[in-house]
Amino acid sequence: MRAKVNKSYIELVVGDITDLKVDAIVNAANSRLKLGGGVAGAIRRKGGRIIQDECDNIGYCPVGEARITTGGDLKAKYVIHAVGPVYGEGEEEDKLRTATLNSLKLAEQYKITSLAFPAISTGIFGFPKDRCADIMLSATSSYLNGDTKLRRVIFCLHDSVTFDIFNKRYTFL
Repeated sequence: MRAKVNKSYIELVVGDITDLKVDAIVNAANSRLKLGGGVAGAIRRKGGRIIQDECDNIGYCPVGEARITTGGDLKAKYVIHAVGPVYGEGEEEDKLRTATLNSLKLAEQYKITSLAFPAISTGIFGFPKDRCADIMLSATSSYLNGDTKLRRVIFCLHDSVTFDIFNKRYTFL
């Protein structure tokens, strides 16, 4: 699925985010920036130790914020580490929206034109996928309607169930 938003495109795909040929991928990170399981684990395995070393040098990232490292051995030049909320911690929707927007702004600072997001916070953090889709898609669409150099934003979803959830909410774009 692909939709034009201003001068950019939003795409939905099912797959492995670490295999995408984009300028940057987004890691659904924890505040300590430890690349453990899920998307972060796949990034560590395919991108190499250098990404974790760079995260260790950064040290910490608050919920709702984002930090950037190189992509190591990944096809992507950069990894943006966005810290989403744990479901039940309070103000989760605002925190997820902020993490999404901060990732987009960081991409802009680094002159990134193509970026891929996972469904942030929907794994071990337990955030409902339908609410995640609503928040991330609307925040991204709003951002792309502004003055941006981003031309392609992909939502790379791990499985067909998550894809279907995002796809149903995608029609409002």
